[in-house]
Amino acid sequence: MKVLIAVKRVVDSAIRVHVKADGSGVETANVKMSMNPFDEIALEEALRLKEAGAVSELVAVSCGASACQETLRAAMAAGADRAILVETDAQLRPLAVARLLAAIAMREQPALILLGKQAIDDDCNQTGQMLAALLGWPQATFASQLALADGAAIVTREVDGGLETLNLRLPAIVTTDLRLNVPRYVTLPNIMKAKKKPLAVLTPDELGVDVASRVSTLKVAAPSTRPAGVIVKDVATLLDKLRNEAKVI
Repeated sequence: MKVLIAVKRVVDSAIRVHVKADGSGVETANVKMSMNPFDEIALEEALRLKEAGAVSELVAVSCGASACQETLRAAMAAGADRAILVETDAQLRPLAVARLLAAIAMREQPALILLGKQAIDDDCNQTGQMLAALLGWPQATFASQLALADGAAIVTREVDGGLETLNLRLPAIVTTDLRLNVPRYVTLPNIMKAKKKPLAVLTPDELGVDVASRVSTLKVAAPSTRPAGVIVKDVATLLDKLRNEAKVI
């Protein structure tokens, strides 16, 4: 069984993001980049399925600039067998990424596609759902447990009322949540071995996909600075400030 894992290169989660001076986006020059944390969870789950004998091949896929090869090498260092980069300098929106992944899926014919429920840079939470619609495959989002059995994926997901368990006939798409697992650390020997693993580079034109954006960013601005907190001397002063300054009561 082949599993496709989509991974995205984003600003490292430990880095404080700064808005560009012209308001066109966030600053990424000379900033540490890493794999999207939710995609790391998807990759870890695929690795565990392979170690359990349920999966035979793991293929990592990323869409974006050539620098995404670093993210794919990290995925192969963790245990992915090979990688595919759809290289483009265009600003990719979720629908464009979903179309690219759908084209890769038609080529690779995986039994399962795993990806994070959202990316921490845009927080769109759309790609997995759009991909399922394009392929016509069943989907389970926000997975907190995953098992494969008898040609199906058994997925437990968190909903407002508690937990929901879905039985998806393969091929299927699953997006991962934080509680699914804790990603492993990558060792130096595996990082060295990953340099020898195959990494194919394709273009959107080769896949027959139009990635032109239909959405433009008008302005990006940092949130307003919150005023510093104060210590009040009594309850009456607290109530006064809540009523007249904060206007919350």
